[in-house]
Amino acid sequence: MKPTDIVHLHTVGAPTLSPDGSRAVFCVVRPDLEEDAYLGSLWSVPTDGSAAPTRLTRGDRDRSPVFSPDGRWIAFLRPDEDKRPQIHVLPADGGEAWKVSAHPLGAGAPVWSPDSTRVAYTARIPEEKRYVDGEPGKEPPRRITGLKYRLDGLGYLTDRPAHVFVSAPIDPAAEAGEPVQVTEGGFDHSGVAWRPDGGELVFSAARHETRDTDLVEDLWAVAPEAGAEPRRVTDGTLGAGAPVYSADGATVFFLGDRLGEDLRDFVGRTTAVWSVPADGSAAPTRLTPEEDPRFTGSLAVTEEGVLATAERRGAVDLLLVPFGGGEPVAVLADKVQVQAFDTAAGVTVAAVADGRSSGELVAVEPAGARALTSLASGADPLPMTELVAHTADGHPVHGWVAVPEGEGPHPVLLMIHGGPFSLYGHQVFDETQVYAAAGYAVVLCNPRGSSGYGQEHGRAIIGAVGEVSATDLLAFLDEALKDERLDASRVGVLGGSHGGFMTTWMAGHHGDRFRAAISERAVNAIDSFSGSSDIGSLFPEPLYGPPESWAKQSPLTYADRIDIPVLIIHSEEDWRCPVEQAQRLFVALKARGAETEMLLFPGEGHELSRSGLPSHRVARFEAILEWWSRHL
Repeated sequence: MKPTDIVHLHTVGAPTLSPDGSRAVFCVVRPDLEEDAYLGSLWSVPTDGSAAPTRLTRGDRDRSPVFSPDGRWIAFLRPDEDKRPQIHVLPADGGEAWKVSAHPLGAGAPVWSPDSTRVAYTARIPEEKRYVDGEPGKEPPRRITGLKYRLDGLGYLTDRPAHVFVSAPIDPAAEAGEPVQVTEGGFDHSGVAWRPDGGELVFSAARHETRDTDLVEDLWAVAPEAGAEPRRVTDGTLGAGAPVYSADGATVFFLGDRLGEDLRDFVGRTTAVWSVPADGSAAPTRLTPEEDPRFTGSLAVTEEGVLATAERRGAVDLLLVPFGGGEPVAVLADKVQVQAFDTAAGVTVAAVADGRSSGELVAVEPAGARALTSLASGADPLPMTELVAHTADGHPVHGWVAVPEGEGPHPVLLMIHGGPFSLYGHQVFDETQVYAAAGYAVVLCNPRGSSGYGQEHGRAIIGAVGEVSATDLLAFLDEALKDERLDASRVGVLGGSHGGFMTTWMAGHHGDRFRAAISERAVNAIDSFSGSSDIGSLFPEPLYGPPESWAKQSPLTYADRIDIPVLIIHSEEDWRCPVEQAQRLFVALKARGAETEMLLFPGEGHELSRSGLPSHRVARFEAILEWWSRHL
């Protein structure tokens, strides 16, 4: 895989099933270098495997399809003439789609009412004279009164809150009527779901008085009409989201995080499946174990229980959670990552990535997964070999090694993931494939602090992030280097976000192990991060400890020890780890004559390597390969 081969790595969006389960509709998105954009359309496939997928829409940026409960319509998102996503509706048996929303900043994914007459969704409502008309630089000044005022990848929040809307009745023969704005106020709302009788909506929002200084998000319920007063369903102690109603509407199931006594401690917490009476008459009940696994994504209610996805040792399994709680039952659990799923009429389909493909749609059956698509293109990916190392005290470290073709010995890259509560896993990863194809053995693992190995594993780095993480990373590297095909004298280290933090840390503490480093979108100085990051007011203390320990925990403190060449990569509009984090490291190294360069990407945020402009992703890869060619 060469850098330009990112065009072959597609993404399969969340599928939707027809009510009888006979047909799945899904979105396929690929980077396109000619248009320098991500192009996608909707596809349809019978779930019995009787035919190949067929393209359903001719739009090149269609996504988020969902069948109406009566099976007549498919609602989805398509950009308008201003490139803002708007809800469109397509007859399920074919025909032309028509637009049913016209919000100045676009609309969120649609959710059908139980009677198939309307859709609920969220949309951001801008203040007057902002974002829509005029030049951004000539807008009036913003008055900031709270700590949570912006978000990486989006921008400012307080002048464009996300509200819940319900569309006018869906009628292809008439012009779209005005939607009803259900919520009011300066709050963000998300995760809308309908009660089965259509009489109420449930959603997630932080509407409480202390929302600016804690991480609580409650579930709220409201009638789908203007002026209705929302009522709180959960009890103000959790970070709650992704709600769904039970079949009888009496219970709401959701994903939730405990947040510690101060309602701010998120580090390494294992997200669980919870239930709560829909009328809010009792406190939420945790349905899944405290320690493991960590649930992600969305939920779906079946006759047997609640379907959900959960991280486990580099995999993302599809699990069935009993209504009464207890140990989840594996529905699809293998060396795969289930990215999204849907279920209807006893049929379940899932978008699944593994070591051979970046995503395929499968039918989930008792015997396992049955492929419904074959979307992978380009050369077969190089395989990754699973490996478990042990630290001096016996702690296991799980990960993988990708070795280039040929006898070697090959130069080696130790690659560190972000988060830190994230994971590498069973999927085709463009970073691994590009570097291995260029001749580098890639070593990647999930050290303590990573997700998917239980809460104790995730929280083990609190207050000693660099030291504990480095112990595991070096133990895994040493185990990988026992392979004679890997050249222990030519090793580089790289990573982004928390991986960039650890790269800078390794360069300052263990530089004798590496020839060179690439620190990308890193946290380098915790003190300035606390004030400049979009999450800086809440992030540092739960992870790094009290402010008096931040200097000791900051990689920048040890910049005078860095004697290996360091390439610093950052995005100019990164608000998660702002660009000053890169600039401070660059100046500290450059001022003392160290070998360093800084590569800045205009117009990009924290997610450059995953969803930045395709041309920028290619340029980033080319710069990284040039650096390693120069130093390894």
